[in-house]
Amino acid sequence: MGRPQPVGESLRPTLSNVVIRPDLRRRSKPWGYVSGEMSTFVVALALCAAILHAGWNAFLRSGADRFWTMTVMTAAMTIVAIPVALALPLPEQESWPYLVASALFQLVYSLLLVAAYRHGELGQVYPIIRGSAPLLVTLGGLVFMGEVLQPLAMAGVLFVVIGIMLLSLGRARATASSMAFALATGVSIAGYSTVDAVGIRLSGHTGAYITWVFLLPGILMAIAFFIMRGGFRVDLRSRETWKAGGGGMVSLLSYGAVLVAYSMAPAGPVSALRETSVVFAVLIGRLFLGETLSAKRIAACIVVAAGAILIGIS
Repeated sequence: MGRPQPVGESLRPTLSNVVIRPDLRRRSKPWGYVSGEMSTFVVALALCAAILHAGWNAFLRSGADRFWTMTVMTAAMTIVAIPVALALPLPEQESWPYLVASALFQLVYSLLLVAAYRHGELGQVYPIIRGSAPLLVTLGGLVFMGEVLQPLAMAGVLFVVIGIMLLSLGRARATASSMAFALATGVSIAGYSTVDAVGIRLSGHTGAYITWVFLLPGILMAIAFFIMRGGFRVDLRSRETWKAGGGGMVSLLSYGAVLVAYSMAPAGPVSALRETSVVFAVLIGRLFLGETLSAKRIAACIVVAAGAILIGIS
């Protein structure tokens, strides 16, 4: 499932709220951290996160009832988050409007993602979603905040647009409906990413904020399912139940790997490596879901991934 995009130093304690003894300064950096560099371990973590993220999307795409599958996935994450939330302090009051807004954005994200996979294949929909989110965040900063695009970001935007156009043209193109839902999903990702970037700074406790980010959407998804379907049943003896729950745990592991990687290396390169999930999604779609693997689709996904990487490191 989609989660808040931690940005650089925002997830690390600052000197304003942590007193570091002089004799501990050398040991205060996270294990394995290499300033300004990417260790082999961090690269492996970021690539692992990319594979896991593409993997849980494959779980969802292969589900017999994707709405139910997504609801069980988010419910599994909520169940895991509850004891953690009880053990941690509550986030500061100022961050709660952002937590609620994030949960609502993630509810919309989940519903749109289900609709996108109902109309398109993993190898078509996933690259558009992953490419459009950083594209939209970058364009939003340009339009609403007056940010100046750096040359690398401009090139990245161009690459993403070209890649999405390649996926939308030709015989094996994505359908108009799948593209519309995928782009709308990208908008929702940009929404909760922006909200969480502010909320996590106001929370007073990074771990508590992240825990509630996992906890609230599962509750909202269960309510939405109950309203739209008239009930929510889970059979613990069913293979589909354990498959969906496993998908939720894979999503948790993916996000956990990203958090560890962010604590050990600069955010830009880690984010860039994570965008290779686009390529992994195409390969997973072919190997496990029997999707078409054309040269044009491979090229389009590589172009989208390259664009997202350029935006990430700019």
